[in-house]
Amino acid sequence: MNLHSNTHNKRKIINDPVHGFITIPDELIFDLIEHPFFQRLRRIKQLGLSHLVYPGANHTRFHHALGAMHLMLEAIDVLRSKNVDITDEEKLGAAIAILLHDIGHGPFSHTLEHSLLNSIHHEEVSLLFMQQLNKEFNGLLDLAIAIFSNTYSKPYLHQLVSGQLDMDRLDYLQRDSYFTGVTEGVVGSDRIIAMLNVSNNNLVIEEKGIYSIENFIGARRIMYWQVYMHKTVVSSEFMLTSILRRAKHLYKEGIDLFASPSLKVFLKEDVTFNQFENDSTMLENFALIDDSDISTSVKVWQSADDKILAKLCKDLSSRHLFKTTISKESFTPELVQSVQNQISEKLDISLEDTSYFMRCEKLVNNAYDEKYKQINIKLRNGEIMDLAKASDNLNIAALATPVEKYYLCRVKF
Repeated sequence: MNLHSNTHNKRKIINDPVHGFITIPDELIFDLIEHPFFQRLRRIKQLGLSHLVYPGANHTRFHHALGAMHLMLEAIDVLRSKNVDITDEEKLGAAIAILLHDIGHGPFSHTLEHSLLNSIHHEEVSLLFMQQLNKEFNGLLDLAIAIFSNTYSKPYLHQLVSGQLDMDRLDYLQRDSYFTGVTEGVVGSDRIIAMLNVSNNNLVIEEKGIYSIENFIGARRIMYWQVYMHKTVVSSEFMLTSILRRAKHLYKEGIDLFASPSLKVFLKEDVTFNQFENDSTMLENFALIDDSDISTSVKVWQSADDKILAKLCKDLSSRHLFKTTISKESFTPELVQSVQNQISEKLDISLEDTSYFMRCEKLVNNAYDEKYKQINIKLRNGEIMDLAKASDNLNIAALATPVEKYYLCRVKF
């Protein structure tokens, strides 16, 4: 993989609390890590506002991207040891694809994904960043982009980047478990990676690794409800999206709020994907926004003239979070109307504006989706079988069934 000169100056080793020593294997990867687009990930929390529940959850997308790259390199070495034909160029391309897979995340990761941008997924923005980097690096990311976009001739390389058993998930489950202290989320990535193989150009798990996969699926389910969709996390994230929604509304009303210049661009208008593609300044402005832009604005907006924005910001800053009720059944229209009326009366606001202070939503999760990017098990006789059918653990089949929960978030008085 020595594709460039002077690599000895850029062969760095990073000490990671989860995986130990991570080696940067190539000068190109070092240069990508040093780029401002990637360094920005140091200032974006991996778990959004989860630190309000788990104080240790202050790790960043930067941490995660490096960890995922490390696991990718390990996985490719394992596959090569099993006579899977992967060239040095393909190994480098796959490493870059996973390194940059989250580069399009906005502030607080998923929390504001559809607040600052108009229904644009972070993976679409990641691809735009990768294409821009490819121009700057004179086409050296062509292969990485093909792997990331699943247009390359070896689909298993894309499956290592994005699938139900990709290096992304293997890293974030371990990392998020470590920093939250939720030990039930720990997965044995070394064992899982050791069981990887390729059959018919697709990623498979050897049969003897099936119990490790069962543990992985179970850990993912626990982390989803105990961390990612914890009711207090849901509450705080709704509050932050309400703040951004109110700020955007005020800008449309002609009120100029405090904000960094780049953040103002996205508060003043609903930016579409076409604008991102066709206007390079949009991507440049997005690259200048991170958690600090939002946090500083929220702190300043506590004293805003608009009482709705001011209250939302004060409550979030002081961790006076909305109350969240969870139900297996949907909340009745009568209950919702009663809560709206109470909020309207207590806060002296219109019924329409109560939407900033309450939300009903259904959250759905299935820890294993057998209809989407299956985990395939290679049996000892060479037969390929979906995990849900190959497993003798009845829980796996159950985990393929979506779990629905209904949340009612509302302001506390």
